[in-house]
Amino acid sequence: MTVLEQLNSTSIYLVCGVIVAFIAVVCVVFMARAWRAGKALGMDTVRMKRAITASATFSVLPSVGILLGVLALSGSLGVPWPWLRLSVIGALHYETQVADAAAEQLGISLGSDQMTTQAFSTIALLMSLCIVWGMILSALLNKKYLNRIQRGGGEKKAGGGFGDKAMAAMFIGMVSAYIGSYVGAFISGQGSFSFAGDWTPLVVVVVSALVMGVFTYLAEKKGAAWLDNFSIAGSMLCGMLAAVLIGH
Repeated sequence: MTVLEQLNSTSIYLVCGVIVAFIAVVCVVFMARAWRAGKALGMDTVRMKRAITASATFSVLPSVGILLGVLALSGSLGVPWPWLRLSVIGALHYETQVADAAAEQLGISLGSDQMTTQAFSTIALLMSLCIVWGMILSALLNKKYLNRIQRGGGEKKAGGGFGDKAMAAMFIGMVSAYIGSYVGAFISGQGSFSFAGDWTPLVVVVVSALVMGVFTYLAEKKGAAWLDNFSIAGSMLCGMLAAVLIGH
């Protein structure tokens, strides 16, 4: 049995499936409690139904991006583990990047047949350890943080607060590091400055950025704010299509 077959085995599906099912039950319980709380507050039942319908509708297409993430990782990590990660706590941009970075440090590449059980254990452990701090810090510090916001009136400062600026800076730094690695791989593709490396990632980055720019323009300048929910999925699909076309 190959490593990928082990990662797609029935036992792994059962373990991950039980956890996903538990999360689904929790969601249903909270939805039922929210419905009862809304009725207790005297909210209009028709408006609550409309809110549920709208939320469900606008959750379908954005989830296509999540499905693409599962498919992208399933070739190396199997289906159950990416399915679990992206169903419970993982984020699309986080899971793929951390998995790829961990695999690179192990000297393997995602999507190849180089995966071993030891490599999978390392990648899965790193993916879990890096994201668990959000839950821990929220449990320990969220109440204090919310109290500070309430004392400050809950209003954002002009230009955004420190959290907004820190997240923007971190995102820009992360994107710059990845683009820099793509440029470096292209320039020194043969171990020297030969400009004979793989330029596919650079094309994918450009195409995805242009598509995201179009979505942002339509959402912010043309009043089509609903398109913002589909920007990630649309950018990923167009980027993947560009990679496929270049490959052929």
